[in-house]
Amino acid sequence: MVGLEVEGKPLMRAYSIASANYEEDLEFFSIKVPNGPLTSRLQHLKEGDPILIGKRPSGTLIVDNLLRGKTLWLLSTGTGLAPFLSVIRDPSVYGRYERIVLTHTCRNVRELAYRDYLTQTLPQDEFLGEFVREKLIYYPSVTREDFANRGRITDLIANGKLFGDLGVEPLSVEHDRLMLCGSAQMLKDTRALLEAYGLQEGSQSSPGHYVVERAFAS
Repeated sequence: MVGLEVEGKPLMRAYSIASANYEEDLEFFSIKVPNGPLTSRLQHLKEGDPILIGKRPSGTLIVDNLLRGKTLWLLSTGTGLAPFLSVIRDPSVYGRYERIVLTHTCRNVRELAYRDYLTQTLPQDEFLGEFVREKLIYYPSVTREDFANRGRITDLIANGKLFGDLGVEPLSVEHDRLMLCGSAQMLKDTRALLEAYGLQEGSQSSPGHYVVERAFAS
């Protein structure tokens, strides 16, 4: 939970941590909502201004909630990219999977945040670069303007374009594991697609084929 004190009371919202679990600084990724109760204030903060941070993070995007597999798919829209920026900077995740595919879908190309970081900076990282170059595939797509990959991620899965572009087989119960984070509609539609593939949602008590960030799920 991240927030500010407003009129003597805490105003808090849930945000996904984008920084790696070993980093000293906490990094968050948010859009700027002009009239949003919290973001209208957060976007004007300056270095040194105080903010409120909850002491106990929680979430369902946990690798241990997934069964073992070969490929880990990280499907995100908008600011749903944030938790996966943390996941792909965790060396232990690369030890679990042969391949990691990160998809990020936005309306416009300019909204594809961290694109340069993912394509240029991270592959050259002193500690993670070798893992990234060997195992990480980044697949951005947009829905409202021309781009190499155009369309909603659910459509790109359903029509097979995603798999054709990457040169991989469609999703399978045996090999593929997924994490989902994005808009409520994206989560609803993607879950329906995965269920059609025979994939089952996992939890802490019962690991499965995919997990959903429930802070954003309806």
